[in-house]
Parts: sequence; structure tokens; C-alpha cells
Amino acid sequence: MNLEASCSIPSFYEGRSVFITGATGFIGKVLVEKLLRSCPGIKNIYILMREKRGKEPRQRLEELLNCKVFDLVKKDHPECVQKVVGVTGDLSLPQLGVTGTDLETMSQSVSIVFHSAATVKFDEPLKQAVDMNLLATRRMLELCKKLPHIDAVIHVSTAYANCDRSEVDEVVYPPPIPPKQIIDATEWMEEKLLDSITPKLIGERPNTYTFTKALAENLLVDECGSLPVAIVRPSIVSAAWKEPYPGWIDNLNGPAGIIVAGGKGVLRTMITHGEVCADVIPVDVVINLMLAVAWYTAIQRPNSILVYNCTSGLQNKLTWDDIMNVAFPSLLKYPSAELFRYPSGNFRRNRYVNYVCVAFQHYLPALFVDLMAYLFFQKPGRMMRVYQKVHKAVHCLEFFTTREWKFSCGNVLMLNDCLSPEDQESFYFDIRTLNWQYFWENHVLGCRKYILKEDPSTIPEARKTLRRRYLVAQFTNLIVALGVWKVFFSKILSLGNIWYAVNAIVLKFQDIIGQ
Repeated sequence: MNLEASCSIPSFYEGRSVFITGATGFIGKVLVEKLLRSCPGIKNIYILMREKRGKEPRQRLEELLNCKVFDLVKKDHPECVQKVVGVTGDLSLPQLGVTGTDLETMSQSVSIVFHSAATVKFDEPLKQAVDMNLLATRRMLELCKKLPHIDAVIHVSTAYANCDRSEVDEVVYPPPIPPKQIIDATEWMEEKLLDSITPKLIGERPNTYTFTKALAENLLVDECGSLPVAIVRPSIVSAAWKEPYPGWIDNLNGPAGIIVAGGKGVLRTMITHGEVCADVIPVDVVINLMLAVAWYTAIQRPNSILVYNCTSGLQNKLTWDDIMNVAFPSLLKYPSAELFRYPSGNFRRNRYVNYVCVAFQHYLPALFVDLMAYLFFQKPGRMMRVYQKVHKAVHCLEFFTTREWKFSCGNVLMLNDCLSPEDQESFYFDIRTLNWQYFWENHVLGCRKYILKEDPSTIPEARKTLRRRYLVAQFTNLIVALGVWKVFFSKILSLGNIWYAVNAIVLKFQDIIGQ
């Protein structure tokens, strides 16, 4: 079958309705925006929403559509926003909590389902992780089986679901433990007992997130039945490459947290093996691949579940040292308007060296600032709490910044070759053409603009502040150096002793020359 001749991706989505879980998350927002902007002929986008923090689904839908990410859509296709329909539901309920009325409405036109909802907390207790990542997948399948026109179900997993392997192919690997056994255990076992045996259950995986995502893939194989299912495995999802805006990001996960904390001078040391691959993937690459995978799955109808490793390592390798060398100069070029200290720091390989650096570069300055706050009758302990959060986040990343994986990507390359030149341009996911320096400079600007909410017009003044902080940092280093000299070396190596020692060496050298 000639896929290029069959239909373009925009024409494929024309007149169709899609159902999305996780639409309020980082990936979900970009997915909804891309569908509205690049597939304006789409009929409806149904998104699963639940009440959260006292806000009803209707209110949350309004907030979602008021997000900055939809500004281009509202400008170019303002009528398309009305195609987004909120569906009240909950991942923790049977059939995702979708009512009979909403199910009847969706059953008439929904033919594509994107399941991107999950808990991404690495340290989530196993019971909650199983409920959100494993059981929710089963509930999603139950719902899909009641939609008669389904042509593709796209499940968003993670490239690190099989991080216990150094080489990961585009296949679903046998589970460490059958999903059903884990589900049964979480239903009858007390939570304290379950937590105590969790390290044994997850084995060589670092957390419950990667463990339950691996189980979810196996559950799909076991329970999808005749549903046309595909799995997309992104690696470390980060800021947008091109769309909706270069550098757009709305969370502190992964490299964004390092950029923000490092740019403010808070984070100055962390354990990282600089030479290993940092398998970062832009969010718009992930979305474009998902849309193309749904198109291919619906048209081609593969005989089995195809897996797509959405990664960059084998196609456009970048190391953590590369990120430091490219991103750090951008942090100085586009500094934050509010700095804790002058940005500086290094990756450490040795854990004990890192402990010492944390004590002197993190905790001591934090204690000093909190002490000053206490003395001046301000709320104390703020900086220590900040560092507790930073260290917790960095610790979660440590497993991924000290190891390297080889993710095969044959299916991704095959799919790219199936696209027409026009679709390759509009739904790009060929990471080989990405210029990393361009990406990281925009990433730094994106963190500044979209996370810190700092207007680009403040950059000139921020650079003046940065220069002042540099002078303060150099003066502080001088004072510390003099203090160390006074305490530890002044009696042994006074300036007079050093002068006499130098003279003695010179005289001795002259005697040798004279001989």
C-alpha cells in the first residue's frame, strides 16, 4: 500500500473525533494545540477531565484553553477552540468514570484515542502507581472496546520502561512479574507491607514509575484484543523545538528544573557522568510522532502492536557535558531577573566530593540567608526548604544522568519515510536535523519566559544585576580564601616565611648555577 498516496495526515483527521486522556499535562496540551492548528478539519477533541482542587471540569477546561500555548490557534483558527469538549471522568474509576450519556456521544464519532495520562512522580507509592499507570490503562481499554469506530489507540509509555537493559529495541519485553499478580497484590496487601517489598519487586529499575509503565505495556498486549494499538516511548521530554513556540515549556521536570535552579545560582553541584548520552527529546517531536503513528496504525493496520522509541541518542547524540557547554553560556547571556547567587557549578562523578560541595555550596549559603531572615524578623527556613526540594529532584534524576542506553529507532525511521514531503515538513519528528545549540538557547529563554514569567524586556537590567552578583561572588571568594589562610595556614606559612623560603630557593639556585 502506498501510504503517501492514500491521504495526508491533515486529511486523515478531517471529520474525525479523538479522545485524549492527560490533556491537561505537558504532552497533552501540545497534542490538543497541534490537532487544532494543523488539522483544522477535525470534528471534535474529547478530553477526560476530573474535579481537582475544588475546580469543576468545566472550569479546568476554561483554564486549559486560556493557556498561552493556544494563542496561535486563537489567532489563526479562533473557531477551532469550540471543538474541544470536556468529558467528566476519572482514571481511578471503571470505564474511566465516563457517563453513559458521554459514552453514547463519543461512540458516534471517536475513532482515535490517545492515552497519555499517568502519574509521573518517580517516588509514587507502588499502590498509587499501579492504579494510575496500570489499572488506568486497563480502564482505558474497557472504554475503547465500547467505541465501535476505533481505528487507532496510541499509548504513551516511556523509553525508560526497560531501563534495566542497556540496549532497548522497539518490542514489548516480557514482564518481570505478570501485571495481574501485581494488581492482585496491591488489592489485598496492606500498604505498609507493599511499600516494604517494593524495592524487591521493581528489581533493577530505579522507581515505581518505570516499573508500572513496563507492566502497562504488557497489559496492552494481553488485553487489547482486536483493538489497533501502538506504543510511543519518549525519552526525556523537554521544551519545544519549533511549535507552538521555540522553547515553550510549562513544568520543571527534567532539564528545565536544572536550567531554572542553575540559572538562579541555586543548583551548583550534582552527580552526573558528563560523557554519557543525555537522551532529551523536544515535546513537539513527540506529538508529531504520535499523530503520525495514529495515521499509520489506522491505515496500515499492523498485525501486532508496534513500538516507537521516540529518542535522540542514536540519531543525534548529546551528552550531559554538551548540555553544560551549550546551556551555561546562555544562562549568562539571558540571566534571570532574580538571582540567589551568581550562576556557577559543575557536574561531579564522585559521590563524596559531591557531599562536600553540597555542604559548602548549598547548605552553608542557605543557612546564612535563613539566619539573616530570622534576625530581620522575616520568615526563616525558606532557602533550606528550597534546597530540600532541589536535592529531592536531583536525586530522582541521578539514575538517568549516570547511565547510558541504546534505544533502537527503526520503526520511527520507517514511519518518517512513509510520510509525504509535505507531512514531513508539517509533522516533523526527524531528530537528525535538530541543531542542539539552537534548541538549548531557546530552552533557556523558554524557561525564563514561560516558567519564571520574566519578560524579555528585563534582560538588559538582569545583565547588570548579574555583573553585580559576579563582583559580590569574587569578593566573597577572596574573603573566604583569606579566612581559610588565616585559620589553617597563617602560622605555618606566614607571608614572611614564604618570602624567606623563596629567597632561599633563589640563592640555592644561584649557587648551583655558579658551580
